Amino acid sequence: MTQAALLNLAPAPAATRTGTIAAERFLVLDSWRGICALLVALFHFPTTSMISQSAFVGGSYLFVDFFFVLSGFVIASSYSSRLSAQDDLARFALVRFGRIYPLHLLMLAAFVAFEALRLVLPALHGTGAAPFSGGFDVKSLFANLLLLQGMGVENHLTWNAPSWSISAEFFTYLLFAGVVFATGQRAWIWFVAAAVTAPLFLLAFSNRHMDVSFDFGFIRCLYGFSLGALLAWFQHDSIAEARQALGGGAGRIAWTIAELAMIALIGLFVSIAGANDAGIAAPFVFALALYLFAHEGGWISVLLRSRPMLLLGSLSYSIYMVHIFVQARMINVGGLIERKLGHGIVGDVVLRGDTVTGFGVGSPWIGFAAMVAMLIAVVVASWFTWRFVEMPALAWFRRLAKRI
Repeated sequence: MTQAALLNLAPAPAATRTGTIAAERFLVLDSWRGICALLVALFHFPTTSMISQSAFVGGSYLFVDFFFVLSGFVIASSYSSRLSAQDDLARFALVRFGRIYPLHLLMLAAFVAFEALRLVLPALHGTGAAPFSGGFDVKSLFANLLLLQGMGVENHLTWNAPSWSISAEFFTYLLFAGVVFATGQRAWIWFVAAAVTAPLFLLAFSNRHMDVSFDFGFIRCLYGFSLGALLAWFQHDSIAEARQALGGGAGRIAWTIAELAMIALIGLFVSIAGANDAGIAAPFVFALALYLFAHEGGWISVLLRSRPMLLLGSLSYSIYMVHIFVQARMINVGGLIERKLGHGIVGDVVLRGDTVTGFGVGSPWIGFAAMVAMLIAVVVASWFTWRFVEMPALAWFRRLAKRI
């Protein structure tokens, strides 16, 4: 949003199974989405700085699972009683498609354009694969155009690598809609089955712990999404009622302590579990965090409801989708500068046991400065894609869906 949870804006108000207004926004969870998107961007950016080399950033790929859990919670809260007719299914699929595909298509076009530029400018070839080869071949381009890159048809990450998660999430959306349409109030049984069997499947077949994507990405997404859907199915209304009771600030200190403890737990878990099978428990940890912060009871939640944090949440899908392209172009530019000046700006760095091209060979401070510049550049680029691609496209698809 895939991705996740990155992909959801509140739809038009509708009654849930017990009458709560489904379109009620969980603003703090929106802000968490933005934070998680930036942490995934940090995970993908190779530098020699202490932050990049830390165990916490090394395990931050797990925050993709927060997106999946949040997506299940938001989608089930909004649509659990709105998928009773075939027209409802068509509208749901169209709006979900319109939420993810336009920006996905734009970023694919950007990567294709850069590969074409590499064909005519040998200086951009570098030491990597030839243009339109490796993870940027034409065959993989068709898989990406069809949103299949996270469904097990590829044997490696391709093109805009993080987009595997929106591929997995889109088909999870369709499965969710089909299950709710077919089983109604018994749909929760299927969510329980997925939440139990998916982690067992990953334990049995994954050789990269929770860090699966192009191969078992759909299973990973279905796991987190199902947990979020179950939380909405049984707790959405009670959370909404409790949040109204907390609106006056009652118990603020106790809730703040609980929020701080949860942040510490997440930090410790991600740092320890990112490199072993314990990471497969990530959706359960994030479901607990989602339940706590959905109440918006503490001072951390007050901070997360501030305008800058809410803007970050709004940009989260764009951050997730543009960051790899921005990072890669920064490395290209840094490599050109390195060949001219040779100050150790870009070169081979060891990150999580692998040798990759990154920033800060000459000094970790160069890596830190590059990391800060990357985050700023990603946020700025994301504002433009959010403002001029995401929102106009979503509005158009919603108007189209209303005609059904």
